[in-house]
Amino acid sequence: MKKRGRIATFFIITLLIGVLIGLNGTKVAQTIPLGLDLQGGFEILYEVEPAEEGQKITNKVLESTVSALENRINVLGVSEPNIVVEGENRIRVQLAGISDQTQARELLSTQAELTFRNIHDEVLLTGADLKENGASMTLSQTNQPWVALTLKDAKKFGAITEELSKKAYPENLLVIWLDYEEGDSYAEEAQKAEPKFLSAATVRQKLNTTDVVIEGQFTMKEAQHLADLLNSGSLPVKMHEIYSTSVGAKFGQQALDQTMFAGVIGILAIFLFMLIFYRLPGFVAIITLAAYIYLILQIFSWMHGVLTLPGIAALILGVGMGVDANIITYERIKEELKLGKSLRSAFRSGNKNSFATIFDANLTTIIAGVVLFIFGTSAVKGFATMLIVSILVSFITAVFLARLLLGLLVKSRWFEHRPWYFGVKKEDILEINNTDKQTDAPTRFDNVDFVKNRNKFFLFSAVTVLAGIIILLTMQLNLGIDFASGTRVEITSENPLTLEQVEADLAALDLETHDLVLSGTNNEMAVARFVGVLDREKIAEFKHYFAEKYGFEPNVSTVSPIVGKELAQNAMIAVAIASLGIILYVTLRFELYMALAAIVALLHDAFFIIAFFSLTRLEVDVTFIAAILTIIGYSINDTIVTFDRIRHNMKKQRVKTFEQLEHIVNRSIQQTFTRSVNTVLTVVITVVAMLIFGNESIRNFSIALLIGLITGMYSSLYIASQLWLIWKWKQLEKQKNPVQRAAAQPNEDPQP
Repeated sequence: MKKRGRIATFFIITLLIGVLIGLNGTKVAQTIPLGLDLQGGFEILYEVEPAEEGQKITNKVLESTVSALENRINVLGVSEPNIVVEGENRIRVQLAGISDQTQARELLSTQAELTFRNIHDEVLLTGADLKENGASMTLSQTNQPWVALTLKDAKKFGAITEELSKKAYPENLLVIWLDYEEGDSYAEEAQKAEPKFLSAATVRQKLNTTDVVIEGQFTMKEAQHLADLLNSGSLPVKMHEIYSTSVGAKFGQQALDQTMFAGVIGILAIFLFMLIFYRLPGFVAIITLAAYIYLILQIFSWMHGVLTLPGIAALILGVGMGVDANIITYERIKEELKLGKSLRSAFRSGNKNSFATIFDANLTTIIAGVVLFIFGTSAVKGFATMLIVSILVSFITAVFLARLLLGLLVKSRWFEHRPWYFGVKKEDILEINNTDKQTDAPTRFDNVDFVKNRNKFFLFSAVTVLAGIIILLTMQLNLGIDFASGTRVEITSENPLTLEQVEADLAALDLETHDLVLSGTNNEMAVARFVGVLDREKIAEFKHYFAEKYGFEPNVSTVSPIVGKELAQNAMIAVAIASLGIILYVTLRFELYMALAAIVALLHDAFFIIAFFSLTRLEVDVTFIAAILTIIGYSINDTIVTFDRIRHNMKKQRVKTFEQLEHIVNRSIQQTFTRSVNTVLTVVITVVAMLIFGNESIRNFSIALLIGLITGMYSSLYIASQLWLIWKWKQLEKQKNPVQRAAAQPNEDPQP
C-alpha cells in the first residue's frame, strides 16, 4: 500500500503542476508587460538642468518634473509609461508601444509657456491662468484651425481688456506669445529660441469671459500639438537628451517571436537530453523545470516587472542553470549507486553531498547578478533581475521540489533493483559487502590524467593571453555607441539590401557613415553608425524616409560622450567589485588560494572573450558587459564544483607528498568531469538555439556566452585547479619542519 501510495502521490503532484500550468500559465504570461524592445517604442535619458539662474535641482523639483512628464505622456495615450529618476539630475523615460515617436519626443521635452502681453512686452497673463486641460483645437466658420482657451478668472481678463480698450492703436493690442524652447539634443550649451509670435488682437471693449481664441496661421496638426503642449503644462527645468533608443513595433514583434521560438527549441532540447542521459531523474527534472518556468513568470508578474529581450534570454539561460543543480545531485546519486549502495541510501547520500556545492555555486552567481543590477542600465537591470530571480527559483525547484518527487519514487521501492532507470549499468556497480570502506566510485575517466600536462596548459593559456594583448593593442575593440558615443541605426527591409543601395539612401539624406554593415539571414538589415549625434529633426526625417521606402521604421539609438564614458567606467567597476565579492566569499567558504585561483580563471575567461571580439570585429555594446558578468558567474560556478570535490577528498587523507596532492586534484577532476561537461552542454544548447533562431539584437550576446562557456569549463579544469595544486603544495611545504621536508623531498615535483 505504501508503494502505491507514494507512486500515487507522485502522479497527483505532477498532475496538479500540469493543471496549474495549463490553466494559468498563458494567463500569467499575458499579464507581464513587454518592454519596448518587444513591442516597439522608445527610451530617452534626460539630464536635468536649472530652468533659470539660481534654481537648485532637488528631489522636489525632480518629482515635479516627473509629474509634468506624466501629464504630457497622458496626451499620447501610453498605458504603462516608465519614468524613473536616476542619480541626482537624470530622468529616464520609457514608452513602450508608442506609434508616433517623433511626436512623443517633441511633446516630452518642449518648453511651452503661453503669455499675453502688451506692446511694451509686459506680461499680463500666463499659462498658469488657463484652466486645467483648458486648451483645445477648434475650427472657424471657414474651417481654419484655431486654438480655443478657457481661462480661470473672467474678472481678471475683464480688467485687462478694459484697461487696453481705453488706449489708442497700437497701445490697445493684446499680443499672444509662446515662449517655445525645444529640449536640445546633446547640445553643449542650450541655445534658447526666441519667443514665437502667435497672434495679436485689437481690444476695443471690456471682455468679461473665460473663452479666448488664438487665431494663428495653424495647420490642424500644429493647432492640436499646441493645445496638447498647453494642457500638459510647462516643465520646471530644462531637459537635454544624453541617450535614446527606439524600436519599431514590427521589429519588436519579430524579436519576440524569434526569441520565444529559440527558447522553446532550447528548452525542448534540454528536456530530451535530460531524459536520455538521466532517465527517471531526468523525467523528474523536466517536471521541476516546467514548474520553474511557470514560477518565474508568476513572480515576475507579481513584481510588476517589464519583460525585455535580455530578460527572456536570462529566463532561457536560467533553465540551463536550473539543470545544473539537478545534474550535480544526479551525478552524486549515480556515484553512490556505483559503490554498491542501495537506492535509498544512494539517494540520501547524493542529496546530502550535493547541497553545499549547489548552494555555493548559486550564491557566487548571484553576486555577479547583483553587481550587474547595481551598475547596469535599464535593459541590463532587467536581465540582472531575471537572472537573480531565476537562480533563486531554480534553487527551490531543483533542490526541494525535485528531491520531493524523486524521493517519492525512490521510497516506493519500485526501482530498488533497477539502476538502469537512474543511468547506471549493472556492470558498473562494485560488488562489495562493506561499501563504507570504498570511497571512490569508478568513472569513465579513471585512466585520464588531467594534471600531468598542466605546464602545457599553462603555456597554451599564456600564449593565448599574449596573443590577445597584441590583438587588443593593434586592432582594439569595435566599440558600439554605448561606449564610443554617436548614433546607431538599424534599417530593415523585406527584401535583401546592398551596401551601394543603403549608401545612396544615406547620401540622399546628406548623411555619411564611417561604418556600414549588412546583417540578417538574407542581408535584410543594414546597421550604420555615425560619429556625431543626430539631432531630433534629422532623426525624424531619417525615420520617415526609410519607413516610406522599405515599410519598416528604422531603429535609432543615440548616446552622448558623457553616457559612453560612464558606461565604460561602470563596466570596469562592476567586474572589479564582482571579482572582489567572489574572492571574499570563496575565501570564507573555502580558502584564499582557491579564491585566487578562481579569480585567475574567470579573468582568463573574460579576457579571452574580449580578445575574441577584438579579433572578429564584433560590436561591443552594453549587453556584452552582461555576457561577461554572466560568464563570470558560470566560470566561478564550475570552478567551485571542482574545488568542493577537492575539499571533500582532502578530508579523507593527510597529504604528505606532492604525488598525494596531485592524485587528489586529478581524482576530483575525474569525478566532476561528466558533471562539468553535461552542465555546460545544457547551457550551450540554449545559447546555440538563441544564436541560430534568436533575434539579431542578441546575437553578439549569445556569441559571447558561447565562447565564455567553453573557455569557462577549460579554465575550471586546467587553470584554476592546477594553479591551486602548485600554490597549495608550496603552502604545505612552508608548514613542514626541516625533517619532514627532507623526508618528502624525493617525491616532490611542484613544477611551478
